[in-house]
Amino acid sequence: MNDVTYMERALELAALGCEWVSPNPMVGCVIVHENKIIGEGYHRKYGEAHAEVHAVQSVADPSLLPQSTVYVTLEPCAHYGKTPPCAELLARHRVKRVVICNEDPFPQVSGRGIALLKAAGIPTETGLLAEKGEELNRRFFKAQRTGLPYVILKWAETADGFIARPDGSPLKISNPVTDISVHRWRAEEDAVLVGKNTVLSDNPRLNVRHWTENKQPVRVILASSPEPFPGRHILDNTQKTLIYNREISKTEGLTEYIRAADLTAVLRSLKEKGIHSLLVEGGRKVHESFIRQRLFDEIRVIKSTLSTGGGISAPQLPSGILLEKNIRILNDRLFFYRNIPTF
Repeated sequence: MNDVTYMERALELAALGCEWVSPNPMVGCVIVHENKIIGEGYHRKYGEAHAEVHAVQSVADPSLLPQSTVYVTLEPCAHYGKTPPCAELLARHRVKRVVICNEDPFPQVSGRGIALLKAAGIPTETGLLAEKGEELNRRFFKAQRTGLPYVILKWAETADGFIARPDGSPLKISNPVTDISVHRWRAEEDAVLVGKNTVLSDNPRLNVRHWTENKQPVRVILASSPEPFPGRHILDNTQKTLIYNREISKTEGLTEYIRAADLTAVLRSLKEKGIHSLLVEGGRKVHESFIRQRLFDEIRVIKSTLSTGGGISAPQLPSGILLEKNIRILNDRLFFYRNIPTF
């Protein structure tokens, strides 16, 4: 086997941290001695040990480490945060060589981990399968480079292009199996956003009850004024909720009201709060605002076979997007589009 094979394995391991490690990136690590994997690890949960620590601890015979190559998907950290520096760990064990997929753009790391390893006399290489690493951690990289979270727009529409009844009342469009996928999407992102009209008409919970209840996304509501939302689920204090408005800032239990002048200010505020990814679920005016200002990275459209003959029209797909794939779940067709990145 060669370097590519071992890095591919490290990327597979890194992906296992999806849903659990944000706002940290997903990281995997493989340790190889004489063409045999002797240690593996990945970052399992935010605040816990990093991938390199798990990999080193999994090595049955630590005396082999000075003759071993370490493959890691992201530059080992070089600062004291919630855990000690991983670059120091590898240097202390005097590993033979380190191969890195991506350099870390986080300012407290950015190049320092690599410099520490090289200063310890450890040959260090970067850039192996860099594009795959960028794709895996696209949320983290965008947030670090732009100061804005990664934004995914999602809506479900009927076969004839409607998302709600004419009076704005909710319309059940997607099937129950698709609903499970949507709840998984929620679990994979840091926050879920809707506008005040969606709160008032649909009374959504914005949780992941159909996927896992161990990790709930932050609920984000856009409201021009601090709406009371009487009897609505978003005020049930079961998960953190941020209500962005133009009038007041205050905190009531798990609900925080935050003043923000515009959509970009909302996104910057979310990034400052450690939210690196955002799933936008509506309604139409909210989606159109993100599309008009080009403040999105992906669009996911669920298309049903149901026809209604009228109602509130679905948002129009913008130009300059790429259809990456489409899949079928029972009678639903799911379309995945990607915006052309500018960061």
